[in-house]
Amino acid sequence: MLKATIVVRLKEGVDDPEGKSIKHSLNLLGFESVRDVRTAKEYVVVLDSPREEGMKVVVEMVRKLFVNPVIHDYEVRVEEI
Repeated sequence: MLKATIVVRLKEGVDDPEGKSIKHSLNLLGFESVRDVRTAKEYVVVLDSPREEGMKVVVEMVRKLFVNPVIHDYEVRVEEI
């Protein structure tokens, strides 16, 4: 079995309203040195397939569901479990 960890984040230059809100809240809580916050989402997918086939499936999933290539960057880590 494989465990794929997919991290999706907004590309540099794309507005991140959630990150801005978190930064604002941190500043209000007294963390004035915080200058920027960028958010990301992490997805963990477990597959019952060999490594090579699993990688192909994960890349297809990422392209079809998890990311919009216009606004997102992503990374994929795959490990056998």
